[in-house]
Amino acid sequence: MGRDSATPVLISPNWPRHPRVAACFTTRSGGNSLGPYAGFNLAQHVGDDPVAVAANRQRLRAMLKLEHEPAWLDQVHGTEVLRVRDHSQPARADAAWTHELGRACVVMSADCLPVLFADDSGRHVAAAHAGWRGLLAGVLEATIAQLPVAPAALSAWMGPAIGPQAFEVGEEVCAAFCAHDPAHESAFVAVPARRYLADIYALARTRLARSGVTRMYGGDRCTVSEPELFYSYRRQGICGRMAALIWLTQDGAVRDIA
Repeated sequence: MGRDSATPVLISPNWPRHPRVAACFTTRSGGNSLGPYAGFNLAQHVGDDPVAVAANRQRLRAMLKLEHEPAWLDQVHGTEVLRVRDHSQPARADAAWTHELGRACVVMSADCLPVLFADDSGRHVAAAHAGWRGLLAGVLEATIAQLPVAPAALSAWMGPAIGPQAFEVGEEVCAAFCAHDPAHESAFVAVPARRYLADIYALARTRLARSGVTRMYGGDRCTVSEPELFYSYRRQGICGRMAALIWLTQDGAVRDIA
């Protein structure tokens, strides 16, 4: 993978959604980045050549036929939620929502869990970045609270993240989640040296269900174990970032991207 490589591969979320809702998840396949970022890196903050990142972002926008630049965020593993309007500088937030046509909400990841939301009417969409810190702090709940619709009217899609066989954490992480909600205990499996394997998808499902979102999709990939398709910070350390995007279209023409 490198400059002028094959057309980037995009994943189209497999979930029922209103025809006005368009969404995709990028992979590392294709793109202009080199070295440890090789492929379709979309992050400006990881040390990649800014020219390559700009070219990758421009290519993504062209592929998706977006009129406006996606609302890139300055993610900090927090719970701030941005309402996407007309803005040019990245906002410090870990989630975004909108009801405006053509304004793409986007979060980047390389093991953390991206979650996309859409309401049944096709009028509101959102994207959240949920690493374990943000998940524990309540970024999913904060996103749901910002949307002016009932949680029962929302569907959620969980994009590729670190899988339950690869996500090893310390006992303090397990203890923190279980203290918040004892139901989280089933998402942890004890391994030697007082460590645990954590299922970030199961943790997110519990948090979503507790918030009233019961229709959940995705959550069946592992960024660590699929190196040809995904970047993984846990696997590589220095690496690029993928992006999960969701936006509203006039007639739903941009669907089933891949």
